[in-house]
Amino acid sequence: MANQNEFPTALALDPICGQPRQAARVATLRSPRALADAGLIASDRVPLLETVAERYTVAVPATLAALIDPAHAEDPIALQVIPDPRELVTRPEERLDPIGDEAFSPVRGVTHRYRDRVLLRPLLSCPLYCRFCFRREVVGRAAGSLTPAELDAAVDYIASTPAIREVILTGGDPLLLSARRLRDLLERLAAVPHVESLRIHTRVPIATPDTVSAALLRALRPAKPVWLAVHVNHVRELGDAACAALGRLADSGIPLLGQTVLLRGVNDQSTTLADLFRRLVALRVKPYYLHHPDLAPGTAHFRVSLAEGRALYAALRGHLPGHAIPTYVLDIPGGAGKVPVEAPWVEAEPDGGWRILDRKGERHRYETWLQTSLGEE
Repeated sequence: MANQNEFPTALALDPICGQPRQAARVATLRSPRALADAGLIASDRVPLLETVAERYTVAVPATLAALIDPAHAEDPIALQVIPDPRELVTRPEERLDPIGDEAFSPVRGVTHRYRDRVLLRPLLSCPLYCRFCFRREVVGRAAGSLTPAELDAAVDYIASTPAIREVILTGGDPLLLSARRLRDLLERLAAVPHVESLRIHTRVPIATPDTVSAALLRALRPAKPVWLAVHVNHVRELGDAACAALGRLADSGIPLLGQTVLLRGVNDQSTTLADLFRRLVALRVKPYYLHHPDLAPGTAHFRVSLAEGRALYAALRGHLPGHAIPTYVLDIPGGAGKVPVEAPWVEAEPDGGWRILDRKGERHRYETWLQTSLGEE
């Protein structure tokens, strides 16, 4: 595979934040026909990709569309956001609910997997739809947002469960809520005495950075600490607008974390990951998690093996300072939670499989057939 750092220069990039000198301004692209009209795919691919779009929602916002080089077949942004026929191929190991959200959902919109924290999903809309998303079976659906009564029930559950110390807003993307609705929700959660901190997982500063407005910044200042975890997978996503949005957040005193998914063809080289993590640190974003890809349907072409991932991660040691290296984690299929991809949590077995030890000390088998690389198909 070509080195992702030797990226073609069809788009001349700013050395600081990757802003194309001539970035076309277009509306969010929501169909294969719109992608073709914008020059991001060939017109003859539209009918085939429309079959993908019928199952999985398409949205490519203007900021990211402007950073894609359509002349390069393996553009790392295009690979993440443009539909692919391989998404319609579901392998035996793939699951509709790969990390087991539903098994730990006491009320709609809440996942309570760990004793001291919960996920709260107020809506299931996103500014863009990643082709590898582990919630791809549910995001982008019209009925995905919680009703006022459902949101009340979710907040009531949190308020009535004293063990909960952190609420993590995810989705969908919570920053798609209006500033008023977001402020009201954060204030309600901050008013719960046993909730000590709030965390928000988002793609907004990368996908639609103009959304990071003064009103939004004010909304992110309730009475309890708010941490913002920003999902970014490749340094080319960090254009000028994204850099400026992250700067506004950091200047407002909001702690920023970085989340990255390890993706075949996008960032599966140690130099590519190192470039991203260095840039994030320079932008005052602490690299937090490097996620091993989940077993979501139709995502096999993105998955690397655990052996490959461990080798990539090991190569970062000694080339980055400790604060620039995230924790490499695997979400155990079925809902047993995240574990670091290192001993004693993850260990190879003689037959080529893997033994996974969860936080409760229970063992799980991660079979070799989950590790088949795309090149063998």
